Amino acid sequence: MQQIRQGDRRVAVVIGSGSVKCAASLGLFRALKRHGIGVSMLVGCSAGCLYASMLALGKDTAEAAEATARLWTRDVAGHRNRMALLKLLMPRTFGFDGEFGLRSDKVIMARLRTAFGDAQIEDAQIPLYLAATDFLTGQQKIFSRGSIVDAIRASIAVPFLFSPWRIDDRLYVDGYVSDPLPVGVAIKEGARVIVAMGFESPTQERITSGARFAFQLSSILSNNLLKSQFAFHGLAHYAEILPIIPEFTERVHLFDTGKIPYLIEEGERAAEAQMPYLTRLLDADASEAQSRAAN
Repeated sequence: MQQIRQGDRRVAVVIGSGSVKCAASLGLFRALKRHGIGVSMLVGCSAGCLYASMLALGKDTAEAAEATARLWTRDVAGHRNRMALLKLLMPRTFGFDGEFGLRSDKVIMARLRTAFGDAQIEDAQIPLYLAATDFLTGQQKIFSRGSIVDAIRASIAVPFLFSPWRIDDRLYVDGYVSDPLPVGVAIKEGARVIVAMGFESPTQERITSGARFAFQLSSILSNNLLKSQFAFHGLAHYAEILPIIPEFTERVHLFDTGKIPYLIEEGERAAEAQMPYLTRLLDADASEAQSRAAN
């Protein structure tokens, strides 16, 4: 392995929302490690929080892949929340409120606790920032302290699927609702170079239910938000932003954990294509820093 470059203390990796596609970030990390590029901070959004947290806690890519494959399976959303259905159908009788989700979160919460236990964000080996959305105001909320399980659960609170998550008397929903690829977090934290891996939300092949209708609208909104937010940060030039966008030739569904090896491979392929530019950028940055220090 190459020696870690001096300028790497300001390199951030941002993993956007994308359900199981976020496993591609493990391929990105493989490429960075192979080229001797260290990471100074990790930012996660929605399912990207799972991978950002695993990596920030020091898990290697194989461990992270195995753990998330066990965690994010179809049965995490396989149990209906019957009370939520009653509230939806008879809101006056059962009392409809903001904590609405069509699926029970018991399975996903049990698996999150098994995977992360009592781990705190501030205990991570790499500074970690997890993005969710304040349900009342719609503003982005960044968790940089506190329970990793709580922050992840807030950031994966997919509208209609899981209920918003309460932390300190505030309700939070999925991070993608405010920004599917939170590059702005890394900018605010002083990153010089931002490696951003983002994904478009899949659209529905057929609209055969109310749930599919809702997910189609959600995908359209999040994809447009992703493009507009990324364009804004690119034009503003606050920092060097390097997009890593894997090209998946296979359709990947929400819980396709069987495709994690394929996703990692494609993430690594996409990252390798950008490595020549990234290494030149970091070497130039390090040379500039040395020149300033000498003067």
